[in-house]
Amino acid sequence: MESNVLLETRNIIKDFPGVRALDKVSFCLNEGEVLGLVGENGAGKSTLMKIFSGAYPAGSYQGEIYLKGNRCAFKSPKDSQSAGIAIIYQELNLIPKMSAAENIFLGREPVIGKTGLIKEEELFRQTQDLLDTLDISVSADEMIENLSIGKQQMVEIAKAVSCRAKILILDEPTSALTEQEIRSLFKMIKSLGARGVSMIYISHKLDEIFEITNRVSVLRDGRTVGGKETSRMSRQELVALMVGRNIEDMYPKEKVSIGKTALEVKDFFVDHPFLTGEKVVRNVNFQVRSGEVLGIYGLMGSGRSELLNAIFGSFSADSSGEVYLEGKHVRINSPHQAIEEGIGLVTEDRKLFGLVLGMEVGENISLSCLEDISWYQVINKQKEDELIERYTRSLKIKTAGSKAIVNNLSGGNQQKVVIAKWLATNPRVLLLDEPTRGVDVAAKVEIYQLMNKLAKEGVAIVMVSSDLPEVLSMSDRLLIMHEGQAIKELDKEEATQEKVMFYATGGKE
Repeated sequence: MESNVLLETRNIIKDFPGVRALDKVSFCLNEGEVLGLVGENGAGKSTLMKIFSGAYPAGSYQGEIYLKGNRCAFKSPKDSQSAGIAIIYQELNLIPKMSAAENIFLGREPVIGKTGLIKEEELFRQTQDLLDTLDISVSADEMIENLSIGKQQMVEIAKAVSCRAKILILDEPTSALTEQEIRSLFKMIKSLGARGVSMIYISHKLDEIFEITNRVSVLRDGRTVGGKETSRMSRQELVALMVGRNIEDMYPKEKVSIGKTALEVKDFFVDHPFLTGEKVVRNVNFQVRSGEVLGIYGLMGSGRSELLNAIFGSFSADSSGEVYLEGKHVRINSPHQAIEEGIGLVTEDRKLFGLVLGMEVGENISLSCLEDISWYQVINKQKEDELIERYTRSLKIKTAGSKAIVNNLSGGNQQKVVIAKWLATNPRVLLLDEPTRGVDVAAKVEIYQLMNKLAKEGVAIVMVSSDLPEVLSMSDRLLIMHEGQAIKELDKEEATQEKVMFYATGGKE
């Protein structure tokens, strides 16, 4: 009987200085299946995918890879692509100033003889046929910079299909998509599966794993620890495999004594960064008290992130309105002023706005409070080291040391570094924009427990989240935004998923 195993690894070992990222990983992908690959941040998922993609070439790791039963050794990404493997990363690799057609066939354009001149009409015709076949509602001549993130991702997938990829690896594909875009992506995944394309689907969103995958494989601490058909696995069983223990309460919200109003925002407007006369936030009013967690929920485009960034003084467009901290009127025009007033902001995109990726873990932690550990602009190294050690230990940041480059950490540990950076400023108000995006199950629980600890210490927390169960469970009150307006406020007791979505989609009483 012929085996239907398409891709297989045997005893893959990959070491970095001081760290074993993969420890005898054996793994297989069957023909035509969607395999969910899950595990905590730092479990080894990304490292394994980089081996498949040729980013870590043969010779830099031990073990064997087989493709349709034949042993192979990818020396470069080109080798992997030639073998029919394509990977769609979270950070898309498209050229914004080029069209969809030019991106899809970049380097493979139809040309006139040996002239090198591109047959543009043929290029756009081939691209449009491909997009139509895949049911992607994008024009071949559309510039990438004009497309939503969801449609850009569809173009990336079309590019992989045009290269006749047999294996498609999707790394956290829905992290920046709207619900409608997620539905379109899932429809495409099912269509590609029907065409015989095998897929590896990497996600921390377990609901998606159970909805879209046929089988699931679990990595923990660089080892394969189990897996089976998704339909035969419970959520509790999957979580236990991922973290090595049962997590009884995914949302450990604790009741905390609520104090006086810490932050009040009145009649707040934020200009659109590109459209003159338009507003992305319109007449928003809210307050949050010390020890309280105010959740803000809204669909993409609701203005939730723009609101937090404008309060913090980091949004690119002007804002107006009044901000009060513990009853005192303040005018914040820059992040430096916000920090001085006791406000911290954990940004939605940690890599772009939260971290200096080329700097050390310790340098990132101390970056926001250098004035506090310096004397006449000279850093007191002992104070800095003590501060770094304190937060690395208290937040359980997994790193080879404070000198490790932060870009080499897993996503969950990078997020902890961002949080540590703001805790080092001793904030009175902490703004959290998608604090658990791209973070594994165990790290999420640790972040929730940290929120409880901060609330007990009297910190006022404003949390923006697109994870509805998260925002419902971890908030004391909920503010719902739609098209730039705060249209409804709900107490924890009266907030339900149905009610929140009703208002978030523009519903009126």
